[in-house]
Amino acid sequence: MNHYKLMIILSLFAGFTGPASAESGKEIVFGSVAMDIPAEMHRRLKPLTRYLSKVLKRDVALRLSPNMGVAIQDTIKGNVDLAYLTPVAYIKAHAKGGAQILAKTVTNGKASFQLMIVVKEDSPIKNVKQLIGKTFAFGDKRALLQRAAVVGSGIKLTQLKEMKFLGHYDNIARAVLKGDFDAGILKDTKAFKWQNKGLRILYSSPHLPPYNIAASKNVSPAMLAKLRKAFLSLDSNNPEHLRIIKAVDKKYNGFAATSDAEYNVVRKLIAPFNK
Repeated sequence: MNHYKLMIILSLFAGFTGPASAESGKEIVFGSVAMDIPAEMHRRLKPLTRYLSKVLKRDVALRLSPNMGVAIQDTIKGNVDLAYLTPVAYIKAHAKGGAQILAKTVTNGKASFQLMIVVKEDSPIKNVKQLIGKTFAFGDKRALLQRAAVVGSGIKLTQLKEMKFLGHYDNIARAVLKGDFDAGILKDTKAFKWQNKGLRILYSSPHLPPYNIAASKNVSPAMLAKLRKAFLSLDSNNPEHLRIIKAVDKKYNGFAATSDAEYNVVRKLIAPFNK
């Protein structure tokens, strides 16, 4: 074979290398929804990426997204190999880009959570239907699941007299306690914290799958298995592992196995908002 033919063959093979990914031997890119300022998210996730790099014997780099929309698009487009996502973000990335579920988070020993509607302890409101014509406090405008849970309880948002977005759960709790709003929505851990301290739980959503780790569709089954094993091997009884887990979130105990079907309960809740 002469030099000219060899160059043609090599150039043809070069055309099939495709984009860099977890399969190419290069670094693995880890993305995340923006739950905090970039510097804080970097601090929270860096111990986890160091752990993954050590276990996988591959560099793992962080690519932090400025908002949930970008995080979803990065996962869909394969700009990241895996990402730390909310339940709704995963569902959207799966539907539009074939994102693959890896593991779910475990909080205070539970691998699911509930959203709860709360009122003041001495409120005359005794059931959800009595919220019609009342004022309601939500958290983040982008937290679709909060609104979906309220609709799932049996009332329409248009039936509320007024609703406002107060950001954090503690803001909601204090606003309802002060009487600024007739009711509000809290994550179960926050609801239990404020229960018997002036607030009463009026309604609890079904058990919902929590934040998760998902991989892009470009990640092969072999790499998917390695990544899943790495997350599920994090042991809260191991002090070094516990530091990694708690860095992500102080309330976390680790990661648990999950499946796409487990997120169907969330799909059902947000369905009215997809029309």
